[in-house]
Amino acid sequence: MPLDQLDFDLVRLTEVLTRLAIAFVLAIPIGWERERSTRSAGLRTFPLVAVASCGYTLIAVQLPGDAADAHSRVLQGLLTGIGFIGGGAILKSEHQVRGTATAAGIWVTGAIGAAAGYGRLETALLLSLIALVALRGLGAVEQRILRDHERDESDKS
Repeated sequence: MPLDQLDFDLVRLTEVLTRLAIAFVLAIPIGWERERSTRSAGLRTFPLVAVASCGYTLIAVQLPGDAADAHSRVLQGLLTGIGFIGGGAILKSEHQVRGTATAAGIWVTGAIGAAAGYGRLETALLLSLIALVALRGLGAVEQRILRDHERDESDKS
């Protein structure tokens, strides 16, 4: 393909770069929290999931014509693929299941990326904040409940 036939738009490049950067930046706090909690997925995985999701939605946005059906298929594929990645974070042992919060975090990070890709930056920001509150804030509450339960069980013995 000759170079004069390449469709290069500097304004579009700036818009794409901005959306990818937003997806990346909004996923970092979630990845950081998972990394600090020494989970199986962390600081590298979460931003990559967000950027990939953003990238796929950006490709869908650039499809010619009325592409509502194509957008739907892209989102369905993202949900499936990210669910598969998240499923790999879940570990089941004889008496417990671990990694469900990490898997859910991966899933919401995909939604953050998709929202950024579709230009729904307020949605991406709110998803990131809610995920961080759920993982960090509610994680502390969960730990306290578990400690209280263990204390109550030891008092019964």
